[in-house]
Amino acid sequence: MPTVPLFRYWLSEHSSIVNFRWSHTQSWGSTWSFLVFAVTLYILAAVFLRLLLIILRRPRPVPLGPVPAIHSLSMAVISVVIFTGMLLSTAAEIRDTRWLWRRSRTRTNPFQWLLCFPIGTRPSGRVFFWSYVFYLSRFLHLLRTFFTVLRRRRLPFFHLFNQSILILTSFLWLEFSQSFQILAILSTTLLHALVYGYRFLTVVGFPAASFPFVLNCQAALLSCNLLCHFGVFSFHVLKGGCNGIGAWACNSVLNSAILLLFVKFYKESRSDLIYKKPTKF
Repeated sequence: MPTVPLFRYWLSEHSSIVNFRWSHTQSWGSTWSFLVFAVTLYILAAVFLRLLLIILRRPRPVPLGPVPAIHSLSMAVISVVIFTGMLLSTAAEIRDTRWLWRRSRTRTNPFQWLLCFPIGTRPSGRVFFWSYVFYLSRFLHLLRTFFTVLRRRRLPFFHLFNQSILILTSFLWLEFSQSFQILAILSTTLLHALVYGYRFLTVVGFPAASFPFVLNCQAALLSCNLLCHFGVFSFHVLKGGCNGIGAWACNSVLNSAILLLFVKFYKESRSDLIYKKPTKF
């Protein structure tokens, strides 16, 4: 019988969470071959479906019924669960390891740990369990791409590239115990909870915002990530190194590419709004 509140037990103190370990043999989707296959299949399936609708000359959207609303509500709930689980697990890890930080030569503090894991950190324990759940949830996000295609809306290259890179990034976080992933997951799941909650409300009949809500949320997230990347680099240089810095450098390059594509996409979307040609994202 747990001695902690029930919700905290199931989100941060359960044995499956505390004893989690990222393993190529025991964790589903944890191999490089699976990653390459999944991303390739996603891109090919989206392009094939797009071409199929063009060949069939179907000018009208394919009716999806309540499926998009159910998907949006499900993703909002999943995002809230991941956010809460990661927040509680982070607090528990800080509580359990604070004594060890005080004895270390680097004198790590909680803020530094959030941005810069100590060298030698392994992908095991509470926060990596929720990182793994976040990685798996990325595949559920891909369904929205196919909703976009079936609705006969524009499918920009940025969308396919962004979704593929986000899966790769989530994989690298686990594979190399990369620093900064805690804050990235917290900020991303908070954004997803807002965005998917907003999408659900608009689908069921609530009025849409008078400004591009989703695009502005994406811009805020990218800006936050950019600031955190500078923080990781500063700690790596000044505090003797951060774990998974090679993966962090790779992600920094990928995030820079996403940022450039997003700025271009954002400008195009704003232009469409000015000329009363709204673009869904």
